[in-house]
Amino acid sequence: MMKEAIVGSVFFGIILTIITFYMGNLLKRKLKHPLANPILISGMAVIGILVFFDIDFDTYNKGAKYIGFLLTPATVCLAIPLYEELQHLKNNWLAIMSGIISGIISSAVTVFVLSLAFKLGHQEYVTLLPKSITAAIGMAISKQLDGVVSITVAIIIITGLIGNIMGEFILEKFNIKHPIAKGVAYGSSSHALGTSKAMEIGELEGAISGLSLAVSGILTVFSVSMFASLI
Repeated sequence: MMKEAIVGSVFFGIILTIITFYMGNLLKRKLKHPLANPILISGMAVIGILVFFDIDFDTYNKGAKYIGFLLTPATVCLAIPLYEELQHLKNNWLAIMSGIISGIISSAVTVFVLSLAFKLGHQEYVTLLPKSITAAIGMAISKQLDGVVSITVAIIIITGLIGNIMGEFILEKFNIKHPIAKGVAYGSSSHALGTSKAMEIGELEGAISGLSLAVSGILTVFSVSMFASLI
């Protein structure tokens, strides 16, 4: 009876998400390891709890979905550090735009080549196309192109997690040290999760990553139809 009362509450999904994410943050601070990612830990913990206690996703999402509503306003808030670093944007606009466009093209080409290699159909291909942009825009694009939205969301999250966890290692291996280059790389390849990592590295990196995230999403909306017609 107690289980039904707790699980049946609209607050169940919200509280479970917040607690697991908080625990993930504690582990990250204690372990200080790239794999100790709060989002990864929280996601695995939630899945484990739902499976162990035989709770269906719709019951959990009844409350958890309200956290998702904060995604768009949180993305808009990235304009604050961008405004504070506006002078850097004015001085380096050509390099920033070149990096963003390169990121969009490389993402689309990667999906195209892998789709050909694994002989994916059109629906699978367009489902993967929005993998490097923020979920709010990626979901809309996937739906518009008749992709599988749930898989698109999963791929977007995985892409962001890889960028968040592996980004610093990759940048170090390729000797990329300029803060603007780091910001563009994070924002144009791994959207909000990459941007959160960029903001940990530095304010300028975070600001440029936020800009790259927004511009990548907008440009992808206008260019995705061209890429979608390739398969």
